[in-house]
Amino acid sequence: MQKSDLQKSNLPDVPGVYLFKQGREVLYIGKATSLRDRVRSYFDDDLIATRGPRIVDMVTKATSMVYHTTPTVLEALVREAALIKKYMPRANVDGKDDKTFLYAVITEENIPRVLVVRGKDIDFKNLQVLHPANYQLQSIHGPFPSGAQLREGLRLIRKIFPFFDTPKPVIAKSKQNRAQIEFNTQIGQYPRTFDAKEYRRTIRRVMLFLSGQAKVLRKVLAQEMKSAAEKEHFEEATVARQQLFALDHIQDVSLIKDENRYPQKSTVVGNGGYRIEAYDTAHLSGTNAIGVMTVVEDGVPVKKAYRTFRIRGFQMMDIVSPSSDDGLTMSDGRRTNDDIASLKEILSRRLGHPEWPLPKAIVVDGGHTQKKAAERVLAKAGIAIPVTAVVKDERHRPREVIGARAAGISEADAVLANAEAHRFSLARHRAARSRGLRSK
Repeated sequence: MQKSDLQKSNLPDVPGVYLFKQGREVLYIGKATSLRDRVRSYFDDDLIATRGPRIVDMVTKATSMVYHTTPTVLEALVREAALIKKYMPRANVDGKDDKTFLYAVITEENIPRVLVVRGKDIDFKNLQVLHPANYQLQSIHGPFPSGAQLREGLRLIRKIFPFFDTPKPVIAKSKQNRAQIEFNTQIGQYPRTFDAKEYRRTIRRVMLFLSGQAKVLRKVLAQEMKSAAEKEHFEEATVARQQLFALDHIQDVSLIKDENRYPQKSTVVGNGGYRIEAYDTAHLSGTNAIGVMTVVEDGVPVKKAYRTFRIRGFQMMDIVSPSSDDGLTMSDGRRTNDDIASLKEILSRRLGHPEWPLPKAIVVDGGHTQKKAAERVLAKAGIAIPVTAVVKDERHRPREVIGARAAGISEADAVLANAEAHRFSLARHRAARSRGLRSK
């Protein structure tokens, strides 16, 4: 294939899976946070350095590429594994065997468990786990190219459809296991009241999802919701509705981070070698205010470049002015948003370090107001760096990304950088607060 062939595909900037083909033969299958950006990366000049000769050979031989969009990165993860199992493409599996990959398996037990097992420990013919103990299996799902992504994916699935993943079988008749079930329900890991029949139904849903049949699963849940509502079983209908919603809206921030760390090229638009800086603040009742800067280069967090700023409450009038038009003051002069003032302070102090390389883009936590505040600081310093803002919902999950395309970065990279800044700011704030408590 040639780069010009991609123009015919009109690839969308959404999650999904893609298949490179030579005639009717599937050569390679991959998943993407952004189909547009990921597939474009296969036609970069430095492909052989980033992906190796096997992938270069695959792209050269490919005569076409097809793709399927998915609502979430999580769904793309399981679709990729199901398609690899179906087609076993050469570029995915050459040089490997079943023993190399990790699989998600569901045990054949009274109370089934969902486990992660390496291929070398599975008897595929007889559906058994051989090590560390001999377990009969209902189903085997995979192979999954990344073990870290598989484990993170199961953690997300478990939030929607709670299941057991204990190393040892769950025996409901045992007092110890009854206590274990009771404890897990209290911390929200399993259904509030354990019902074996309902749990088996949950396991069937997990099996459908892991098999890459999320569309079928959605139909099943929609039918159950409608049936329960007609029977006025409103609690059951509500559970089904919540699960349907979660399937389409579960946040994939951790999977996005993992995808950018593992052997796929970053989803950034344009040339490689880019640097993104993200900023966030954390404080408790106006005390122990901490601001942070995190750095992502080529889709990978560079922790040695992270910086922490203790918020001083800048008095510099050219940075935070009571007469400014950025919505920082009320009629009586009080601040309406200390976070914006803190953002302007830490960004101004960061620009006082010319020895730090300037980024390709800056990511801030918030909406248009935070984005404009950062842009004003940059403009005053005479520095032209585009700013992207990540808007959160009421549960602090990414809801919208503003300005990523204009900044020349992907939304996935903006979310990754923002997530790193939020994580790091909370960690540094907790450390500062702990030191303050110990000193009293």
